Amino acid sequence: MNKFIITGGKKLKGEVPIFGSKNVALKVLVAACLTDEEVIVENVPLISDFITMGEIIVHLGGKVMFKEHTVSVSLPKFSSEKISLEKAIEIRTSYMFVAPLLARVGKAVIPNPGGCRIGARPIDRVVEGLEKMGVEIRYSSKDGYFHAAAPKGLTGTEYKFAKNTHTGTETMILAAVLAHGRTILENAAEEPEIDELIVFLNQMGAKIVRKHSRTIVIDGVSTLSGTRFRVGPDRNEVVTFAVAAIITEGDILIRDINRNGLSEFLDELTKCGGGFEERANGIRFFYSGELTATNVVTSFYPGFMTDWQGPWAVLMTKANGISTIHETVYENRFTYVEELKKMGADIELYSPQLANPEEIYNFNIKDDGSFLHAARIKGPTQLHNAILNISDLRAGATLVLAALAAKGESTIFGVEHLDRGYEQFDKRLKILGAKIKRIVESK
Repeated sequence: MNKFIITGGKKLKGEVPIFGSKNVALKVLVAACLTDEEVIVENVPLISDFITMGEIIVHLGGKVMFKEHTVSVSLPKFSSEKISLEKAIEIRTSYMFVAPLLARVGKAVIPNPGGCRIGARPIDRVVEGLEKMGVEIRYSSKDGYFHAAAPKGLTGTEYKFAKNTHTGTETMILAAVLAHGRTILENAAEEPEIDELIVFLNQMGAKIVRKHSRTIVIDGVSTLSGTRFRVGPDRNEVVTFAVAAIITEGDILIRDINRNGLSEFLDELTKCGGGFEERANGIRFFYSGELTATNVVTSFYPGFMTDWQGPWAVLMTKANGISTIHETVYENRFTYVEELKKMGADIELYSPQLANPEEIYNFNIKDDGSFLHAARIKGPTQLHNAILNISDLRAGATLVLAALAAKGESTIFGVEHLDRGYEQFDKRLKILGAKIKRIVESK
């Protein structure tokens, strides 16, 4: 088990590189399995989730080769239609392999997906959509697998998502590109990462057009070809380092980015008084004085991203007044709050009284349980050192940010969660002036 030892209070300054988007790179790996030709992807993040997805492809009969931040994938023929349970429980996007398996083999055996437990994150919307494409699918509680078959091949359809689903939209796109006929997806998600995946697929020979902001039309083709593609920067990494600059009263330049996909974050940063400067070669983030409390509601794109709310909560511990964060995307994403309380944060969880929760919340209400969906943060508060435990990827980044701003030395366990989404996180922070040390403990 790995842990971080962080001595807070150091002002982070300098320049930091941002690696390719995790949420694009993982999906591009799956999409590469739709062709029997070689696909080369540049600027991929060397994170544990990406390595796991590569191992799944090898298990399915493919060849995956890494050279620095470039990967080549070739899968001339599937040797298995079954995803390893051992690998699938490590990463949620493993279930997306259902699309290339159905398209090229006609059947798929997929385990109930794993990954960070930040809510139920059901795949029922994908199952319903695939059934409309002619897929027979059942879940066996005995073995924990979804058994899917397309005896007559995949057929284009019209499908409207009941609620926004990022990965669900991508999975349906992947299933539709080689289907017979036209598929029209209504109420489709519109995150920038999805449009990046569409660009990649069209380079391979797919015919995909976003007709309106939430309508995607896919005309199936008989085959796809290999291509070369470069993944764009990860906007979750950008926000993490931006908050690190401001909360430590530092000054960080993030090169080769612009406000695309970040406008909602930058708008809130303007409201609270956080400093940033857009330049031709990137965006500079810096502490520009006292911060003001804000009220944020997370939402699907183009709203304030749910992955940003943990780092934002830490930032608001430094703001004057009472801030609120209302989480509407996942039913249980405040697991970091109790850890922040150990550090002296004044945070209270509550659930807003709503007349129409079904319309407000993007998760299935039946999965709600007794979770609280909003946080009230009083500031400013000087955080202090503590022994902390990471529960999921974004909560991990949140706790690291808190430790960087806190007085004293903090110990953070569960660093393997961070390695799923941040490459060389501790090394990049150290270059910026952080006092951070990774300890690898033997079993």
